[in-house]
Amino acid sequence: MISFNTIPADIRTPGQHIEFDSSRAVSGLPPIENRVLLIGQMLATGSADALTLQPVVEPNQAVGLFGRGSMLARMAAAYKNVDRYSEVVAIGLDDAEGATAATSTLTVTGPATAAGDIALMIAGVRIPVTVANAAAAVTIAAAIAAAVTAAADLPVTAAVGDAPNDHVVTLTARNKGAAGNEIDVRHSHYAGEALPAGVGLAIVGMAGGAGDPDVDDVWAVIGDQPFRTMVFGLIDAATAAKIKAELDDRWGEARMLESVAYCAKPGTQGTLAAFGAALNSELLTILGTGLSPSWPAEAAAIYGAVCGYYTAIDPARPTQTLQLTGLVAPRVEDQFTGAQREALLHDGIATFAPDTSGTCRIERSITTYQTDAFGLEDVAWLDLETVTTLGYLRASLRTRIAQKFPRMKLADDGTRFGAGQAIVTPKIIRAEIIALFREWEDAGLVENLDQFITDLIVERSTTDVNRVNALVPPDIVNQFRSFAAAIQFRL
Repeated sequence: MISFNTIPADIRTPGQHIEFDSSRAVSGLPPIENRVLLIGQMLATGSADALTLQPVVEPNQAVGLFGRGSMLARMAAAYKNVDRYSEVVAIGLDDAEGATAATSTLTVTGPATAAGDIALMIAGVRIPVTVANAAAAVTIAAAIAAAVTAAADLPVTAAVGDAPNDHVVTLTARNKGAAGNEIDVRHSHYAGEALPAGVGLAIVGMAGGAGDPDVDDVWAVIGDQPFRTMVFGLIDAATAAKIKAELDDRWGEARMLESVAYCAKPGTQGTLAAFGAALNSELLTILGTGLSPSWPAEAAAIYGAVCGYYTAIDPARPTQTLQLTGLVAPRVEDQFTGAQREALLHDGIATFAPDTSGTCRIERSITTYQTDAFGLEDVAWLDLETVTTLGYLRASLRTRIAQKFPRMKLADDGTRFGAGQAIVTPKIIRAEIIALFREWEDAGLVENLDQFITDLIVERSTTDVNRVNALVPPDIVNQFRSFAAAIQFRL
């Protein structure tokens, strides 16, 4: 007897009654939807309300929503420069009440004894300032302030002091808080750049920013909406703990929302090592930007865009060598050595390496996970690709079971029932899971089919007659990280 979904068994109206059943319509693995959430500070000049979900299709849209030069507008531009296809939603955070803005001073000395350009760089953006021969310090300072003001998307504003400090330019972060301290200000970054003859420029880096908004306010806004890639423009120890708590809950069996958080942190190898060593989350990955001129908030967006986009194409394929488009490489003398990067990879910090052209490429995307529940060193969740692969395996397993067995009766193995009956048994479910594994295998996500079949357990629950329990033991595919060889030469 065939089980119909909508046609009654005792219908008396004459005619042809035909229904559709889509439970076998879809075949193959489901695609990965890389839905993105950007979280950063906005300005009062933005049209959006804080703590509201705002779709972002184009960077200019983010400027209007969150304010020109705001952290979030710059994050959106950096993200879209890498990934223009994923669905992006942003949440703006108001500056914290009572927060202070970071400032920097540029003290000019002169006059110039030859014409030239000052190659100023702020947050990784090059701001050329033309200097005429014999230009006085006050004139040069005014030109610097004018050039910074003209670059309206910079995260700082500029003002020249009153006499006798009219040769001093003060930069002030548009957003208040500690993230402003991470805005890099420098000159002559690239080889061959130098100040015009006779001109001096003493820069005191951004400092004094304090008071950050609380990311805990974000969780109630997003609820259970699925966001596979989350990018945070703010990261400190307290924020990292809050991200971990929320993402652990999202990944749990009750919500099953596979979100990964991407952040970036500047500093020396020692500073980054100390920061990373204190963290421990497989769902949080932090790119150590070192002394890159790029603003870490934007670097986080670049890093999240690259990893989110390419792991959506193939969650198991390593991200190593992928280009971090838009990230400005540190000066050669400031770049981490191989030994320093190796140390960072043992302290929960993901690394990149610039090539000779200055192009920055991911070296290894690790998470901050380092120890198990007993405090023992553990590499089970070391790599981002492990997380993204397992997230996809779970999602596709859920989809397969939901699609194949949407309204089924449950019976023990060996039960006799008519063909066409909407009945499933543990053995049928087991066969479907093995078939799914073969598709995972074809997609290059898992290996060792014989082991999987041997270790797979699917059984009816002894405490709930309506439930089937399964132990699903995939051997996930690994990444080709390194090659070792001994060259045993002959003379």
